[in-house]
Amino acid sequence: PGGRWKTVTVYAITSLTGFDADPGLLARWIRGHWGIENRLHWVRDVTYDEDRSAVRTGSGPQVMAAFRNLAITALRLSGATNIAAALRHHARDTLRPLATYKIT
Repeated sequence: PGGRWKTVTVYAITSLTGFDADPGLLARWIRGHWGIENRLHWVRDVTYDEDRSAVRTGSGPQVMAAFRNLAITALRLSGATNIAAALRHHARDTLRPLATYKIT
């Protein structure tokens, strides 16, 4: 928050040699991984309010996360850049989600 930077020490294991594993390359890989993680989890947390989900037992949380990931991925593949707006758009017409999945 507030644009503050924080330094974090990260340990990683790689099969690269010491010569090939330069710090810049490793930093790009790690940042790329967290960019993907944040892109998906942030959308799930904010758009679906996932942290307040009542589904908490058994395999329910994993199943719901898989369904949410499926919906987000399908919307992104169909060209949506704002997932919340795309969900609202699809909720207005029961045939729109079917068209997104090419079921119609």
